[in-house]
Amino acid sequence: MPIPSLSLPRVIGHRGAAEAAPENTLASFREAKRQGAGWVEFDAKLSADDRAFLLHDDNLDRTSNGKGPARALTYDELRQLDAGSWKAGAFAGEKMPLLADALKFFAQEDLQFNLELKPCPGRARDTANIILDEVKHLWPAAKPKPLISSFVLECLEIARDRAPDYPRGLLFEEHPANWLDLARNLKVATVNIWDRDALPEWITEIKAEGYGLLVYTVNDAARARQLIDWGVDGVFTDAPARILAAVAQ
Repeated sequence: MPIPSLSLPRVIGHRGAAEAAPENTLASFREAKRQGAGWVEFDAKLSADDRAFLLHDDNLDRTSNGKGPARALTYDELRQLDAGSWKAGAFAGEKMPLLADALKFFAQEDLQFNLELKPCPGRARDTANIILDEVKHLWPAAKPKPLISSFVLECLEIARDRAPDYPRGLLFEEHPANWLDLARNLKVATVNIWDRDALPEWITEIKAEGYGLLVYTVNDAARARQLIDWGVDGVFTDAPARILAAVAQ
């Protein structure tokens, strides 16, 4: 099967609009939409009872009033936690949403998205299988298919084999010498790289091979304009309105 194509935006709200609202929550996605983002990115993993929910870290401490590893709690336990107060009092009581609730919100609000498979340690296979099945079952067939990304090669291998018609994004936090071999093997549509590594030479190389190129996480307006000028397709940002204004100039 040919690699699925997708139309990439210049700006993707990183974990929603994480500068203004608690990341990976419905409040953050509402804020991203309010700021003008047409796309958002978020992280999904599994609870102890195999329910897909949104959280970036392996542990609960940074973005909730919970403690310890997320994988140790059932979703009923997770949803008792406050995932908003750490950001601001106005977000007190915000929850870590189920993937199903996020998908329903995106469909209603006509938001496109990049779902990052972010498994807890040792849970890559279950995470990919369960989340892909849920997306295929719940995401409306009439809407554009989302971009499925991961740093975890096993997750992308499963996505390639189980959901070949969904575009895939290969995430890097370094510049490996074998990046092209990995991208070809996984049949990805995009290569998503860290801003630190987004130098003209690698950007040119990635684009010459025909891949979409996304850079994370870019919150400086001048840097966003520079990357777009260098040929980057789009950037992930915590501040969609600021970066949308910058790249529109």
